[in-house]
Amino acid sequence: MSWRVCAAVLAALALPACSNSKLTDLEEYVEGVKAREPGPIEPLPEIEQIETFVYVADDRRDPFVMDRETAEAVPAAIANGISPDPLRRKEELEQFSLDSLRMMGTLEQDNVVWGLIRSPEGTLHRVRTGNYMGMNHGEIIRISEEEIELTQIVPDESNAWREQRATIALMSQ
Repeated sequence: MSWRVCAAVLAALALPACSNSKLTDLEEYVEGVKAREPGPIEPLPEIEQIETFVYVADDRRDPFVMDRETAEAVPAAIANGISPDPLRRKEELEQFSLDSLRMMGTLEQDNVVWGLIRSPEGTLHRVRTGNYMGMNHGEIIRISEEEIELTQIVPDESNAWREQRATIALMSQ
């Protein structure tokens, strides 16, 4: 016989010797639980029927097309052609004023320079050229290691729109 066969036979003979008297107590408990009479099963709750609704557009307006009332509420571009886009989806950092945002640094990934901005809530945001931040429609036009430069669109005293430059400098440690 080979040594592997001998080892397997010895292991098989040794297993019963490893039995534990505590395991017999456990086996007796399991048998007792299995022998119990099963309890009643609660019925399933009754499912309430919900009335169905079929949407029929009929003469309602298309919610994805601007209606006349909304178009009139959107301010027309002034003769200089400068005005914010009221239909552009706002970005997260546009809910904060520029003076409450802090530049924490920059990083470069795949030849794109990103600015790191900390919001007043303490969240770190990654921004790049073309993103918006601040409450005055501020579009990021340049990111350097020292500052982030923006072009804001602000109303002037004659209720016309004009561009204004703003920067957020790197926060000194």
